[in-house]
Amino acid sequence: MSRAILQVFEEYQQSRVTFVQTVAELANRPQNIDTLQNAGVMALLRPLLLDNVASIQQSAALALGRLANHSDELAESVVTHEILPQLVHGLGQQNRFFKKAAAFVLRAVAKHSPQLAQALVDSGALESLVECLEDFDPSVKEASAWALGPYIARHAKELALAVVDAGAVPLLVLCFQEPELTLKRMSASALADIAKHTPELAQTVVDAGGVSLIARELGHADSGLKRQVCSCLGQVAKHNVDLAEVVVEAEVFPRILHCLKDVNEHVRKNAATCIREIARHTPDLAKLIVNAGGVAAVVDYITEARGNNRLPGIMSLGFIAAFSETLALAVIVSKGIPPLKDALINEPEDHLKAASAWSLGQIGRHGPDHSRALAEADVLRR
Repeated sequence: MSRAILQVFEEYQQSRVTFVQTVAELANRPQNIDTLQNAGVMALLRPLLLDNVASIQQSAALALGRLANHSDELAESVVTHEILPQLVHGLGQQNRFFKKAAAFVLRAVAKHSPQLAQALVDSGALESLVECLEDFDPSVKEASAWALGPYIARHAKELALAVVDAGAVPLLVLCFQEPELTLKRMSASALADIAKHTPELAQTVVDAGGVSLIARELGHADSGLKRQVCSCLGQVAKHNVDLAEVVVEAEVFPRILHCLKDVNEHVRKNAATCIREIARHTPDLAKLIVNAGGVAAVVDYITEARGNNRLPGIMSLGFIAAFSETLALAVIVSKGIPPLKDALINEPEDHLKAASAWSLGQIGRHGPDHSRALAEADVLRR
């Protein structure tokens, strides 16, 4: 008799497993989403997050994440069905597999809009995600950093401030020092998403010792990491002179110039962007770039790059040349005019033509010798 009773429970459990795994698989295909939604799938998945079988909890979270990832309407449905509190609770209580699945759902919800990201903040998700940055498992740390930076902090300065207030920055800096490459990349990305909004937020990255640690990886062999490193340094440097000087004092030159020759185009563009953000502030910073051999490196970059990738290099030369006739002469001597002329003539996008014309103007405005250099390069007729 007891065996017959147990069999009922076993069949019930197997049915739940089959249901949740099938839904998770169906949710992978866009053509199934409307049917699942009309069948009331959200209300059916919600109680399975509290199931006493761990694999069912994880599959339920995976299915919810795939559904929420599909559209902002379904992401809203996760919020309105009060699923967030259960996910947040699970982040603090469950095993590493559920934590990663829960973080996936939070990312899928937050990605659609600042309002949905704010719903995560209101649910207490930040505190739980920050706790996950201290988890022993690197993949849990990575999932948390991924949610905190690119999916929450990136949206708006208010959300980035909430991430900072939750204590994320020092822990992200610690995560960056871990040996796992994917965790280092994601930590740098999250710090960049925080730093980009305001000088005060960028200062929190500086105060946590992030800039000097991040700058050390400019010579790393992994292009994915260098891409995030250059991005983060640029996001810090762009705000004001003091922050740009912090980046320079981290001894980014001449190492960042080597990144302009990287095989990865995103590394090259982000390095050029960082140089632009440093060059724009003061004559002293522009001179430092010139003395490090930066102008020749940027000229080579513009010569080889095409399309929007050219823009940060074009602007860098303009900012450097604008400060003084000596710095403008350095651009001329480094053969900066021909690639600017090429961009002016051959780039189809108006904003690239405008940037090239502006930079050429900054070179030529200082005096007759500088103007003659433009004339001899046959720029003025263009």
